[in-house]
This record gives sequence, C-alpha cells and structure tokens, in this order.
Amino acid sequence: MYICLLQPMEDSKLFKYHRAVIVVPFLAVFSIWFVYWVEMRFGFNWTKYGIYPQTIKGLRGIICSPFIHSGTSHLFNNSVPLVVLLAALYFFYRKLASKILFYGFFLTGILTWSFARASYHIGASGVVYMLFSFIFFSGIFRKHYRLVALSMIVIFLYGSMVWYVFPIKEGISWEGHSSGFIVGFLLAIIYRKKGPQKKEMEFKQTSFDLLFDEDGNYNPPEVEKEEKKAIEYNYVYKKNSED
Repeated sequence: MYICLLQPMEDSKLFKYHRAVIVVPFLAVFSIWFVYWVEMRFGFNWTKYGIYPQTIKGLRGIICSPFIHSGTSHLFNNSVPLVVLLAALYFFYRKLASKILFYGFFLTGILTWSFARASYHIGASGVVYMLFSFIFFSGIFRKHYRLVALSMIVIFLYGSMVWYVFPIKEGISWEGHSSGFIVGFLLAIIYRKKGPQKKEMEFKQTSFDLLFDEDGNYNPPEVEKEEKKAIEYNYVYKKNSED
C-alpha cells in the first residue's frame, strides 16, 4: 500500500513580489513616452532611426526602433500590453526575466532587420509580441498550474494580436510582430528547464504500509514479531511482588 504525496515546492519563494515588477515596466513605458515627448516638443522626426532591413545604417534601429512611435495611438497601444507583460514576466520568471528581455530585445530586432520589407520599422510592438509569445508558450511547456493559468489569461487578453503576425493590414510591420513571436517561442523552448517547474508527484512508503505485503495481507516485519514475543514473555512470567 502506498500513499501519494505531493513533492514540496515552495511557490511562495518562486512567485514573490519584488521591486522589479513595478520598476521595470515603469522605466520601459516612461522611456518610450519621454522619447516621443522630446520628438514632438522639439519638432524632431526620428523615424529614420528605425530598423531599415539589410542595410548597415539600418542596424542602429535594432536598439533605437522600440523607442520610436508614429503617434500617440501607436504609443498607447504598445504601452498597456508592455506594462502588463513585463510585470508578469518579472513576477513569475524573476530569475530569467532580465535575460529574456535582453536577448528578446536584440534578437527580435536582428530578425526583423534580416528579412523585413525595405521600409523603416519602428515601435515597441516587436518586444510586446516577444513577451506575449514567451509567457504563453513557457507556461504551456512547463505545465505548472500557475503558469498555465497565466498563459490562458494572456491569450484571453491579447490573443487577437496573433493575427497581426500576418500581412493583413497595410502600414503595420507584421515582420516585426512575427519576429517577436518567433523569438519568444524559441526562448520559451531554450529556457523551459530553467526557472519555475511543474510540481512532481512522489510516492512514498509510510510506516503503516510496512504492516502489509504486496498483496495487501497483514504481514508485520520480523522485528515487530520478536518485540511482541518479548513483551508477551515478560507479561506471562512476571512474578508477583509478594512472592
């Protein structure tokens, strides 16, 4: 007879609030809004600093393009999911979060530069798609109940974004979206064995199980039988104090 016990894993330590959950999303959104404010305030046009594929000059856009937006609507549409997804990344994947953000940022830009149309590609949407893809697929691959729940929440909130990895609307960089989506998927595969993992079930034999054999018959160990005989012997032959 075996009793199924849950292998202990301290989720409270894996999923714990820390300052980066607030600080990183705040800095990210503040940066893109500040850059846009400077551009509008002083009449600059920084579109030329975006990614221009397959040109040496266009390589600077790998770093610059996520901070450049075409208007307030474009900026706002990227700001909200960026806050939500970065907060989720740093809360649930605390030890991996900075690596995912760093590699995802650059790899998304590089992939966009390598195959996109000959046009300037700007905006943080590539990073947003990378975060969305990583969080969704990582939860599915790990099969941890909390991370799977997070994946379902993310797909519920932003699942409609998936359509924009295809060229369905003129003027949108579907190449940047698809690059982010692919990079996030690859990072979820690469880091699937690191960070929070699914709780494993472990079968342990308890002391009560030792009283029964494999067929379920009562069969206490020999040691217990010897102890029982000794107890019976002492009880039977114990002399009365008056003798």
